[in-house]
Amino acid sequence: MPIKSSDITPEVLFRQRRRMLGIGLASLSLPLAGSWFGDTEELNNNIDNVTPGAIVQPELKATELKIINSYNNYYEFGFSKEAPSGAEKTLITSPWSVEVGGIGADKPGIYDIAELHGEYGIENHIRRFRCVEAWSMVVPWNGIALAKVIKAAQPNSKAKYVRFETLHDEQQMPNANWAGGPYIEGLTIAEAIHPLAMLATGIYDKPLEQQTGAPVRLVVPWKYGFKYAKSIVRIDLVERMPRNTWWRQNPNEYGFYANVNPQFDHPRWSQATERVVGGFGRQKTLLFNGYADEVAYLYPDLGDRRYFY
Repeated sequence: MPIKSSDITPEVLFRQRRRMLGIGLASLSLPLAGSWFGDTEELNNNIDNVTPGAIVQPELKATELKIINSYNNYYEFGFSKEAPSGAEKTLITSPWSVEVGGIGADKPGIYDIAELHGEYGIENHIRRFRCVEAWSMVVPWNGIALAKVIKAAQPNSKAKYVRFETLHDEQQMPNANWAGGPYIEGLTIAEAIHPLAMLATGIYDKPLEQQTGAPVRLVVPWKYGFKYAKSIVRIDLVERMPRNTWWRQNPNEYGFYANVNPQFDHPRWSQATERVVGGFGRQKTLLFNGYADEVAYLYPDLGDRRYFY
């Protein structure tokens, strides 16, 4: 849904200083999420073909930074929307390392965030953000293409899924045990190497704050926000589908794929419309959060509910 460029966010310096690159699939040819790459060479060739700028995304009105930083779901720091930003800043985010490995990785490694910044260029993309609770905002992310990190791990034929694990620390997180352990998320390998998927390290050219998932979080803009694992400490390339946290918590309401589709309501509320945080009223929810042209090919049957919950 195009938005007039005249509606641009007040954070105009961000827009003037950096030109947002849209990313797409013009040079990418991948199979459906339900099937896997024939061999390791095919997988790595597809990763090599992930190129930014192939499709120009519509102009989006970014949500103000103060709203993004004050309206958060991060249960490790409290259950209300205001609790995470109001919590004592106990999380030590530097130094910080992310371990990349698993049975599907031929070259596992431990990466310091500073090393990742030095190794890969920081990309800047404005993306829609949609919560399963039926509210939305637009976030200007800074970060690294997830495909680049996966490629560095040299995935093999067993790399069918990517599992993300977040920090679980009772000393630094007052509500760390809400889920009974670390927050777990997962993607298929095809989803993970998609050009829209990224590891975000900042918003509006500023480092992520504690409540927004510092220092590194997952961004998959065609999915509901609970897929955006925060404060990531481990990424594993695995052969079996990971049982992500909300799927384990309530399998009747949350599944693995978690794609945005207004035709499939949450069991307890409608997904047909969404409340725009910082705005007025509601707007229609877009299929795949507005990224259907880029990602619909990954899911062979839009009528199959498993691809959405």
